[in-house]
Amino acid sequence: MMIRVITIEREYGCGGARIARSLSDRLGWKLWDELLTEEVARLANCRQSQVRPREERIDPLYYRLLKSFALGSHEGSPRTPVEMLDADSIFRCSEKVVRQAAAAGDCIIVGRGSQHFLRDRDDTLRVFLYAPREKKIERLISDGKKRSEAETLVDTVDDERGAFIKKYFHVDWPNRSVYHAMINTAVGDEKVIQAILSFLPEK
Repeated sequence: MMIRVITIEREYGCGGARIARSLSDRLGWKLWDELLTEEVARLANCRQSQVRPREERIDPLYYRLLKSFALGSHEGSPRTPVEMLDADSIFRCSEKVVRQAAAAGDCIIVGRGSQHFLRDRDDTLRVFLYAPREKKIERLISDGKKRSEAETLVDTVDDERGAFIKKYFHVDWPNRSVYHAMINTAVGDEKVIQAILSFLPEK
């Protein structure tokens, strides 16, 4: 089967977004990263700035309680229950966008559970990118973040992604069996790109 879709799951700070962008440019394929956020926001009828901080995360406890209260207060009311932008609605919109993107083909999809949504497609190559903690921190510092901020982000964002995968797909993150390749980006972006391209047939 010809590969027409690549999903890239990544540890925070390992350079996954940049590698996906370079790969997209190299192949001439559509990149679904920021574009995915944009499309989810369109479907949810809200701003991208509202979607972005909630992607690949579960709702915090206070938000779940607020939602429960808001929905409960409408029980027995003839009006439509209040609509809240929450992790569940973002998850549903993300799945719709990911499946539509895969159906169109020739695309690279970054995160958002895409490796699980598309795990049964034979035309999809699923890749996981990671790196040593210090390498991730160095990369974030080179992108302009202060060391303290970089350390905090590296130590927390992946925990949030792991909780997201656990809740919605009922597996630990990263669950190795879903990926065709797991690559340490410390070898350098170009070598990672070449490794991914090696899975594709030469044109």
